[in-house]
Amino acid sequence: MSRLLAAALTVGAAALLAVGAALGIVALLDATPDQPNTPLITYEHAGQER
Repeated sequence: MSRLLAAALTVGAAALLAVGAALGIVALLDATPDQPNTPLITYEHAGQER
């Protein structure tokens, strides 16, 4: 009976660990990185025609 209890506890612990890891990965993927709001291209003379 103790082997069955040990196996059940091991399966339960492994399931909790897997769910925790999955939630952690999802939380990391949802995190938005800090990005500056600066344009990569700037035009010196935006309103003038050539």
